[in-house]
Amino acid sequence: MASGSVNLEEIPYESLMNELLRRMKCAPKPEKRLILIGPPGSGKGTQSPIIKDEHCLCHLAAGDMLRAAVSAKTPLGIKAKEAMDKGELVSDDLVVGIIDEAMKKPSCKKGFILDGFPRTVAQAQKLDEMLERQGVKIDKVLDFAIDDAVLEERISGRWIHPASGRSYHTKFAPPRVPGVDDVINYYSKKGIVATLHAEKPLTDVTDEVRKVLS
Repeated sequence: MASGSVNLEEIPYESLMNELLRRMKCAPKPEKRLILIGPPGSGKGTQSPIIKDEHCLCHLAAGDMLRAAVSAKTPLGIKAKEAMDKGELVSDDLVVGIIDEAMKKPSCKKGFILDGFPRTVAQAQKLDEMLERQGVKIDKVLDFAIDDAVLEERISGRWIHPASGRSYHTKFAPPRVPGVDDVINYYSKKGIVATLHAEKPLTDVTDEVRKVLS
């Protein structure tokens, strides 16, 4: 058997059938490339799997992809680890490169949901440049807008580390990522930002997302 090929006899029948059914369901779906923006507690993490399932998209979380690349010791992952070991920030070019690699997965054939990136206009521009080289673009940016008072009520007593997404129980402090408003303005000029009323009940936000993506 050629190197890198897959022996179908070694794959459980149920897994093969599930993959076949998934591909049949996804075949007629239009491609979508989305960015989700919103603070922890805005409901972004709740809506993401719903969007992923309904539109056959893959979920690309910047932090997860970076850790996976480092763990797998990919060429970009090795460079990222070298930067982190020196106490340096991983460069935007490296992160965009890791996203580029992740987008090549079969599960991303119909598009993706990008979460946690970009956080600056410079990152947004580099992402656009990479997508443009592939002949595609971001179709919609979903801005999960929520009032601080509602956010505090939702996650009072819980601290979220913005870089990792991990939760810590301590005195509440609304997490804010500097530069996010600039990113929203950047994409607003392209006419692709949809501001969601994230303080609404779950089902109402889901309906709002469906209307935006229909």
